Amino acid sequence: MTLSPARVPATGVRRLAATLYGYAFLDDFVLLYPVYALLFADTGMSLWQISSLFALWSVTAVLLEVPSGAWADTMSRRRLLWIGPLLTATGFALWVAVPSYGAFAAGFVLWGAGGALGSGALEALVYDELDRLGAAGRYARVMGRARAARLLGTVASMGLAGPVLAHGGYAAAGAAGVLSCVLTALTATRFPEHRARPEGPGDSWATTVRAGLAQMRGDRGVRGALLLVPAVAAVWGALDEYTPLLVRDLGVSDATVPYLIMLIWAGVTLGSLLTGPAERLGTTGLAVLLAGAALALALGALTRSLAGVALVSLAFAGFQLAEVLADVRLQHRIDESRRATLTSVASLGTELATVATFGVYAMLGTGLAHSTVFAVLAIPYLVTALALARSRAATARP
Repeated sequence: MTLSPARVPATGVRRLAATLYGYAFLDDFVLLYPVYALLFADTGMSLWQISSLFALWSVTAVLLEVPSGAWADTMSRRRLLWIGPLLTATGFALWVAVPSYGAFAAGFVLWGAGGALGSGALEALVYDELDRLGAAGRYARVMGRARAARLLGTVASMGLAGPVLAHGGYAAAGAAGVLSCVLTALTATRFPEHRARPEGPGDSWATTVRAGLAQMRGDRGVRGALLLVPAVAAVWGALDEYTPLLVRDLGVSDATVPYLIMLIWAGVTLGSLLTGPAERLGTTGLAVLLAGAALALALGALTRSLAGVALVSLAFAGFQLAEVLADVRLQHRIDESRRATLTSVASLGTELATVATFGVYAMLGTGLAHSTVFAVLAIPYLVTALALARSRAATARP
């Protein structure tokens, strides 16, 4: 049976979305996620050593972020999306095979490299494939659901991490993480890719980087959208790594920690599903969202109770929603030929700000409780909300 022209794009969108959701779910269905901070601590790592590992992870991504984005504009994006998870799998295997600072550091380098290969490439592939099908307007909804699928993977891994850790220890959790990465790579091979990649010496990755940066310098709207992404994504992305330590300070057992982390990410998943309706939020609405999430984060951390964990969940949901909306703004402002490059530039800003956050956390955490540090690090979001409100007022002023 021959499909009508109306059904062909719909079928293509469904195939792309199904592959994306499966990829996103498996990419975060890693049983090590909710417990690897505990693995580091139980191996004898100090807070400074743990923070240095997180910083090394981000530094690796910083060094590779923009080059990998340019690669994604000059070669197969699908290829980068399956190579990345295999690098991450190798790193996880090192963690549980020879747990030590050196192995943890090597694992984070591999994980950072794998993440950099997919950063920018995934968003660019999805947006351009949707655009090819005449469905670019669905990008926010599709990516919001992909974030929800990713978070469902996180929540599912948290639900399983407790019993797996109790029965098989860190080795079992690590083996499950390696398997998940391999399945992620296999799923990535199913992505459609119809983009005609440029060829010739004028289209090297260095040339692509220069062209992307030129667009950023020449377009104020692009610059603003690029700056908003790290302003929204960096701090809460760094705090996520410390949530197991925040929760354990409540006095619960290690086996209970994954369940409370699961509560936090269940809220974030629900927030991701609101991306479609929330796309109608203007600049003022986004400012209010960030301010409300910041207040919920500070109050929830300082409460140091199960109710406080629920507030942290609400805060993270707001930050996740704002992060997707910031990405949508950016994608609508950049052109196809430099899409992965400029998306990676935004991710580079996020990684740099994340490294700075790790350093600030290590300094504050030396003398303050985790709950106090979380509350202090809510302040940058209030500043961002104020900046958005001022920019909106300046735009509206005659």
